[in-house]
Amino acid sequence: MKATDELKKEHEGIKLMLRVLQAVAGKVNLGDRVNPEHIDGILEFLSIFVDKCHHAKEEEFLFPALEAAGMPREGSPIGVMLAEHAESRQIVARLKDAFAAYRSGRESASLEVSKTAGEYIGLLSRHIDKENGVLFPMADGRIEAADDDRLVVRFEELERERIGHGKQEEFHALLARLENAYLT
Repeated sequence: MKATDELKKEHEGIKLMLRVLQAVAGKVNLGDRVNPEHIDGILEFLSIFVDKCHHAKEEEFLFPALEAAGMPREGSPIGVMLAEHAESRQIVARLKDAFAAYRSGRESASLEVSKTAGEYIGLLSRHIDKENGVLFPMADGRIEAADDDRLVVRFEELERERIGHGKQEEFHALLARLENAYLT
């Protein structure tokens, strides 16, 4: 499996979570109560799986490999992706605050949750499309097979070190529970 194939596979899980987040934000906006454990799971997925695992694989390994293969950081898709990663972190911080306000019963919080979730969903949806459609094909054409094999190994090491043994499976189980609760 190519490194970009692994990242694309992770994108599928992220897109599923974005659909769950959309449904949860819709419920919040309608005044429905949402299970606090579901909110915690969504926020953990966004912070740990998306940022500390998926984005870290790109930032620490894929992007440097592309730079080593001749792609500049500035003025290229790498710079755009890095800026969007930073923006997504800021939005997730605001989303955590909005959900905290919602859980505390603040009246305006449902609007904040809905608006901030919409920003995040829009940003990440466009981001994934750019990576899948532009950056990853460029990477596949530039990164040599041996370097790609090393990327796959480094991705696995990062997962073990950053999220620990079994956490990936926990996230998949969480996705399945949330999909069943909000999308079926």
